[in-house]
Amino acid sequence: MKAYVHGYSDMEADRLRDQANMLAGLLHPARPFPPGSRVLEAGCGVGAQTVILATNSPDAHFTSIDISEESIEKTREKVTSQGLSNVTPEVADIFELPYDDESFDHLYVCFLLEHLEYPATALARLKRVLKTGGSVTVIEGDHGSYYCHPRSEEADLAVRCLIEIQAGKKGNSLIGRQLYPLLCAAGFREVSVSPQMIYVDSSKPAMVEGFTRKTFIAMVEGVREEALALNLIDEETWTRGIAGLYRASRQDGVFCYTFFKGMAFK
Repeated sequence: MKAYVHGYSDMEADRLRDQANMLAGLLHPARPFPPGSRVLEAGCGVGAQTVILATNSPDAHFTSIDISEESIEKTREKVTSQGLSNVTPEVADIFELPYDDESFDHLYVCFLLEHLEYPATALARLKRVLKTGGSVTVIEGDHGSYYCHPRSEEADLAVRCLIEIQAGKKGNSLIGRQLYPLLCAAGFREVSVSPQMIYVDSSKPAMVEGFTRKTFIAMVEGVREEALALNLIDEETWTRGIAGLYRASRQDGVFCYTFFKGMAFK
């Protein structure tokens, strides 16, 4: 990962927590992980998903890793503040995992692969530490799946800036559509991928605020300076584009986005 496209600010940490809370029902397993099972959460970031995973499966143990020491420290703080004793946050490189073969019963990978230059290699390295018969859950978004009403060409251009900036950092914000071939290429079996669409209109005010505004639009707004510095867009078009995104969060607006959830076994 050349650089985390969204940065490590407190504002970004808040955005990740808002996202995790709004999407908990979509992103997390419908049933708890079995008691006594060991789960590796790869790319845990600031622990936004970690606390939900650990709370939902109190009898499983989670090893939650990230390459950023700053993020792991925030995860530790969050886990401690929530009184969770079934999580071990650790700094670790996904490509040089410090664990023995077949150490974990399950893998949980959420919003990680999009930031990696070599996602297929990452999945292969993760597969090494998964027990035979163990499961993997991988969740990724796909910015190309976004659309809104009223349509705004300037909004489309602003979102395209985020896609191009992430690609410039060797990431891929369109990776959701690639989960099936990636998991197959890594040698997992019984691979299944399901699209999870987020549909938001004004009858869902919590989603309008929590997802459309605080998750997606905030994510796009976060690359403003880079987009302008790289001459991907001019300031007037950017301003109209962000206004177009906010327009979709008004009374007569509609916003859609699709996540992809892959599940497989070793």
